[in-house]
Amino acid sequence: FVFTKLITGGFRIGLSQKLMTKALAQATEIDEDILAYKLMGNWDPNSISFQKLVLEENKSDYLSKPFPFYLAHAIEDTPDKLGDVKDWFVEHKWDGIRSQIIIRNNEIFIWSRGEELVTDKYPEFNSFIGQIPNGTVLDGEILPFLNGEIGTFNDLQTRIGRKTISKALLKKTPVVLKAYDLLEWKGKDIRKQPFSERRKFLEALVRPILENIALPLHLSETMEFSNWEEAVQERNRSREVKSEGLMLKRKDSPYLVGRKKGNWWKWKVDPLTIDAVLTYAMRGHGRRSNLFTDYTFALWDQNEIGEKELVTFAKAYSGLTDAEFSKIDAWIKKNTLERFGPVRSVTPHHVFEIAFEGIAISKRHKSGVATRFPRILRWRTDKKINEANTLEDLKGFISGSKSDDE
Repeated sequence: FVFTKLITGGFRIGLSQKLMTKALAQATEIDEDILAYKLMGNWDPNSISFQKLVLEENKSDYLSKPFPFYLAHAIEDTPDKLGDVKDWFVEHKWDGIRSQIIIRNNEIFIWSRGEELVTDKYPEFNSFIGQIPNGTVLDGEILPFLNGEIGTFNDLQTRIGRKTISKALLKKTPVVLKAYDLLEWKGKDIRKQPFSERRKFLEALVRPILENIALPLHLSETMEFSNWEEAVQERNRSREVKSEGLMLKRKDSPYLVGRKKGNWWKWKVDPLTIDAVLTYAMRGHGRRSNLFTDYTFALWDQNEIGEKELVTFAKAYSGLTDAEFSKIDAWIKKNTLERFGPVRSVTPHHVFEIAFEGIAISKRHKSGVATRFPRILRWRTDKKINEANTLEDLKGFISGSKSDDE
């Protein structure tokens, strides 16, 4: 079979662009970000050689080069141990796509935190050219911005992964950059300067532009508090402003590389939780490929004739111990109702507390809602399935959320 596929040219293996770029980088010892730029565009293998496209060095290859992203550590409890609150700037932690936007030589380049060049996915940012000077690198969050307000990550997912961005999609899900740092200014790397100074440069750059021109660009507000209790109160209103919590950044901190502990902290709001019933299971991956560890959960609802039924709303595969996974796996194998390829439906019996970060109305899901980052919090062995929550309970978490399909 494989031989026939090979000689007929029908043997195709799915390979991500990022993985291919990584392999080329290892083989050629050329930086991945430079290779990503080299491979952009509509080059034709019939008219350009591997030598010219990949191996030859050009000055233009460095135009798009981003800086390594600086990442924050999570605060598990409270920030009291960080010292004097007056040493810190506080911002909301926006739930979008972390990005660097680079403007050099009258060109714009957009990099995601996953080290992917995504310039073609966000054509509205082309309006920055000519308005934001060359030699500028902005660090910020790409957010959906519908009807004059920040949307949900589910809104943004309609843009993620699309090969082509149509005019209809641009109109349906417009985006903005919520800028919170400036890494390059007038062609100079300013990452070693204190965050307070970089913010002054950023505000001096952005505010005058936005006073005169409408651009898809916002400043992420920095806040200062007189005590940590004020920060707690601001964190409590995070969901009202469509954020995941707060970012705490030491005022004198340089912009470092990677996840360095001490200067930047993320303090997310507590997750939403709900008790749900296990209804389907699949085998896991890697070391858990012999166990059923990928689960689908359901909540109670009333059907058209007024009878109670379980409606699926989320999938989750993390949060339990190995011993718990093994115990549930043994139970699934003895209590399978039906098989659908790799999926097994099981007797409704076990209740689990499911945690998630956010929720939005969605016509694409049978339940009518989509949850953000669902995961298992604990196995509720103390509850029977009739004590699980309802779909109405879940929808009660939605407050002013817009549909990801509108």
